[in-house]
Amino acid sequence: MLKYALIILIATVVVACDSNIVVGEMRELPGSWHKDETLQFELPVLDSLKQYNIFLHLRNTNDYPYNNIFLIATIEFPYGKTVTDTLEYRMAAPDGTWLGTGIGMVKESKLWYKEGVQFFEDGMYTLTISQAVRNIGEVHGVSQLDGIIEVGYSIEEANLEE
Repeated sequence: MLKYALIILIATVVVACDSNIVVGEMRELPGSWHKDETLQFELPVLDSLKQYNIFLHLRNTNDYPYNNIFLIATIEFPYGKTVTDTLEYRMAAPDGTWLGTGIGMVKESKLWYKEGVQFFEDGMYTLTISQAVRNIGEVHGVSQLDGIIEVGYSIEEANLEE
């Protein structure tokens, strides 16, 4: 367990040193990610005149049994509007090598979610993330998703010069 804590601390420091990040948060998952477990993040008030890119972050171990992941991400706006997206991300190359970054058995994947977002409405925005992984040919989702140890997000100022 001490190894996990050290790896998570190092990864947090690396992410915190990224000068483009305006805000971000990670949540640890104890053991596995249950299909009914939704992670909720309250976004701080951001400059309504700036554009931002939103990323989802996943940290996985070798216990993650799939080469991709399906997520459901929802942004709730202060005045009641809700935008929900079902997302698929590749987690491993065809040869089984993890696509994330990191040293050792924990890899972090920084996944594009939204580009050029502006937060025009005054008030609290809420981001929720849940997993929607299913085995091929099965209707019901994977009830306990192993190998995902942390889930989070980051918001960066959009670089309009690119």
